[in-house]
Formats: sequence, C-alpha cells, structure tokens
Amino acid sequence: MEAISIGLLGLGTVGSGVVKIIENHQDKLMHQVGCPIKVKKILVKDLNKERAVKIDNEKLTTDPDEILYDPEIDVIIEVMGGMKETKNYMIKALRNRKHIVTANKDLMAVHGSELLTIASENECDLFYEASVAGGIPILRSLVDGLASDRITKMMGIVNGTTNFILTKMSKHGSAYEEVLKEAQVLGYAEADPTSDVEGLDAARKMTILATLGFSMKIELDDVKVEGITRITEEDLRYGRQLGYTMKLIGIAHREGEKVDVSVQPTLLADTHPLASVQDEFNAVYVYGEAVGETMFYGPGAGSLPTATAVVSDLVGVMKNMRLGVTGKNSVTPQYKKQLKEPSEIYSKYFLRLHVRDEVGVFANITSVFSEHRVSFEKILQMPLKEKEYAEIVLVTHQASLQDYEDILVKLRDLQAVKTIESSYRVEGSANV
Repeated sequence: MEAISIGLLGLGTVGSGVVKIIENHQDKLMHQVGCPIKVKKILVKDLNKERAVKIDNEKLTTDPDEILYDPEIDVIIEVMGGMKETKNYMIKALRNRKHIVTANKDLMAVHGSELLTIASENECDLFYEASVAGGIPILRSLVDGLASDRITKMMGIVNGTTNFILTKMSKHGSAYEEVLKEAQVLGYAEADPTSDVEGLDAARKMTILATLGFSMKIELDDVKVEGITRITEEDLRYGRQLGYTMKLIGIAHREGEKVDVSVQPTLLADTHPLASVQDEFNAVYVYGEAVGETMFYGPGAGSLPTATAVVSDLVGVMKNMRLGVTGKNSVTPQYKKQLKEPSEIYSKYFLRLHVRDEVGVFANITSVFSEHRVSFEKILQMPLKEKEYAEIVLVTHQASLQDYEDILVKLRDLQAVKTIESSYRVEGSANV
C-alpha cells in the first residue's frame, strides 16, 4: 500500500499537534483510509528553532515551493495563519492539484468562496473544519449531520479567550485588564488581543457558520460586531442580581428568507445551557426545524483539540481520494443573501442609566419607552454616592433594534439622564 504524502505549512502549536497525532495514531489512520500517511515536508521560518515535537531536519524547509510544487505531495495542511501570502500559497497548491486542509478562519471567512471555487475547478478538496470551534465538529455536523434539515438559528460561544476573561471576571470580581494579563500569561490571549476582545475572531467564525448553515453567502461586513472591552464589574454584578450571566455570543438567525448575524456581549439567563460554559471552552447551539435544539460543546482551541479536527479533515480528503470523488464537496450557496432591517431584528435589552434623583424623572423615562410600545421585564433603582443622582437598571421585553436605538437617542437628549452607562442584548428569561 503506497503511503499518502503530506506537506505541512507551519509547525507552531497546531502544526506540532498534527505531527503528534499522525505519528501516534498511525494504526487508527491506516485502518480508516487503508494506507500509511507520512509527513514529507514542513515549511518553517527558522530551521534551528526549538520545537515541541522531534522532527528530522531534512523534513524542514524555508522554501514553500518545495511543498507546493512537489509532485509526490498529495495533501497540504495549512496551519501557518496569515492572509495574503497564505492565500497565494493555497491558490498555487490547488492549481497544482493538491488537496488542502486548513485551520485558517480569517482566510476562509474573507476569501473562502474564491478558494472553494478554485478547488472545485481543479477537482481538489478544501476542508476547513478546524477553522471554527477547535475540536468541536460543528462544520461537519452542519454540512453532513444536519444536511436534510433547515437551520433557523445558530448561537454560540466561539472564542475561548473572551469566555475565559468573562468567566474570571464573573467568578472572582476581577477587573478586565487584570484578567487579560492572566490570559496572556497562560497563552489563551495573544500579546495583541484585539482580534479576540473586540469580537473580530468570533465574527469570522460566525461568517463561516452562517454561510454553511443558511446556504447563503454571508460576508464578514454583514456581521454586527461588538467586543467585551467596555464590560464593567458593575454590569456583571447587576446581571447576576437579575439572574443573568455575561457571555460574548455570536448569533445567526433566519426568519423566512431573511437573516441577521451578530457578535456582541449578551446577558444569558442562568438557566440557558450556554450560561454554564466556562473558561476557554466553546459551545454552539443549533436550532433546526426538524431536529429541534442541539448543542455542540468542547475545547475551542489548543494544540491537540484543533489538530484533531485537522487530521479528521485529512482522513476525509484521503477517503475521497480513494473513492475518486475529490473536488465535489463544495456546494454553492442555495439562497440569495437577504439581510434583516433593524426593524425586523428583535431582542430583549439590559440598560443601565445614571439619572437625576428627582420627582417625575422615571415617568419621563418610561414615556420614551411607551412611545415605542416597549415595556419592562425588570427594574432596579439604586442611590449613587452623588446624592442628586440615582442608578436605574432596566431589562426590557422584546423590542425591535430600530425602536431600541431610537429610544437610546431620545434618552440621551433628556436633561434628567446624566449618562447611559451600558446597554446589552438579553437572551432568555431569568427566574430571579
């Protein structure tokens, strides 16, 4: 049985995990695909760097062409990250009839459609399960396991860094900056954490999920994005008091033929299954018209969990190679993209205000909500240290985004309102 040769672009955290799994699970992989797998060449930046795995020096190269143009290499695994240069490598590889497995969510969110088209034209497979939620097989479940169903909503925690930060802030009352430093020390957050904490990483993943789940070409610019940097200890404390847990939640929702996709801090009712997902773990809740509610939970990052998804895709490619059906997995979106207007997006909202502590102020505030027919589910009023001011915390009933944004504009214009301290989406009904 002739071995299938692999070229690896990158030998960092995930790349090292891929090498370990291929070496340690060789018998299992041979049983799955009927032939040995060997890593022939690995692209690295520095040939002399200390590595997490032992690799023969002759397998390492700093020249990508040694992999992209090697006729003996059947599959290329891309785990180097990056955009422009990596995209060029992948296009060259596909045009040289090499199948690709990638964990690059940034590239697939922005250029996935173009790359999948090139793959199909060259009868090549391009698999990217590891690009979303690490070791959780969510993309495969959408494409295969739930292929016969009509997905109406996907909602999840798809960024482990922010979930770790919010878990620590909620559990220990720690300040954001303090927990961010801890996350960086532990390796959960990058030296520049912007992509994670501003929600961009999660938005890229939701772009991929929405495109697959709704069979509609969703662009990154279609996703409304807000990060966690403005969340305060007071917000978390009031949330707990009212029966909610703060999470950075990605939501892709379809009603009829229209969709909305967003990533934003959300107060989840403590009874919601996603509220109990802690630390660096990820979870995605999927609603289908036939299957009902399903939830996928597991480690969203890390060397071996992500590498497991990569090697699972590798097995899929090799099975297709043996069956002679490569390049047929890419399905063009079935539906034309139709995005909801703000007047069609409904949610409940948490609002924290500092107002003048005077007779009639609350009546003025409620009249603004009444104009838009938005009612309250919960209300808290607390005195502030500044005696002439009070703090009001509201949770609304369902309201359209358009009405809610109009309400915020009018509240800012009220002389009685000193500041709008915070505002968040709310999911579920708390029992408190």
